[in-house]
Amino acid sequence: MIVVTGAAGFIASVLVGRLNEQGYKNIVVVDDFSNDKKNKNLENKSITARVDRENFDNWLKRNGEHVEFIFHLGARTDTAEFDKSIFDHLNVNYSKMVWEKCIEYGIPLVYASSAATYGLGEHG
Repeated sequence: MIVVTGAAGFIASVLVGRLNEQGYKNIVVVDDFSNDKKNKNLENKSITARVDRENFDNWLKRNGEHVEFIFHLGARTDTAEFDKSIFDHLNVNYSKMVWEKCIEYGIPLVYASSAATYGLGEHG
């Protein structure tokens, strides 16, 4: 099975669609699924399961040995967000947890961030 984090976002949902077109149907999507508008991005996609991002660590503990690949595209990209603790939780610590689980289970990982498109980084 393939896991895609941040799956309800535009880029990750397009990736899920492209994986489906390539014949991959056993896809687990991970995100905060509370936003109905973003969830529309996943309509008509072949998905095995949806995992809430806050439960992903526990889900990996139970299923990590079955995961063939993780595309980690989940992060907070809201440029209007100024609460550093949210960025620390979602962008730093969450990504570290995903990396550590990939090491533990020997799962190949692709990490992609669109953060560079939001500025030069002069403010962090």
